[in-house]
Amino acid sequence: MSYSFDIIGIAPVLQFFSHQQRVETSRDRSQAYLGSYCCTLDGFIEATEIVHHKPDWDWDAIVNKMVEFWLNQEDNVRHWKQQFASTEGSDHLVVARVVNYTSLRHEFEALFDD
Repeated sequence: MSYSFDIIGIAPVLQFFSHQQRVETSRDRSQAYLGSYCCTLDGFIEATEIVHHKPDWDWDAIVNKMVEFWLNQEDNVRHWKQQFASTEGSDHLVVARVVNYTSLRHEFEALFDD
């Protein structure tokens, strides 16, 4: 399986968890969102432990993608750290998305099968 990891934004804690409750109910989904109270690699690795309805994916491979992102996307990481620092003192999370490309491809193919 092939995965990707990317930081996508900052969200209020309640909005993030509300999204988790509404949208991420299926283990067969193609994406999962991670929320962290700190914009660090360790923070996102810890966030993988509390994914709502955790899909049956290769989470070690996902952690490897996260490390790869941190090593190769220094400007992107720095940008989100600065953005997140500006929300200090408020109830916000930095949010990342993990995509399982195999599942995403199956979702797209199912759209055309109907």
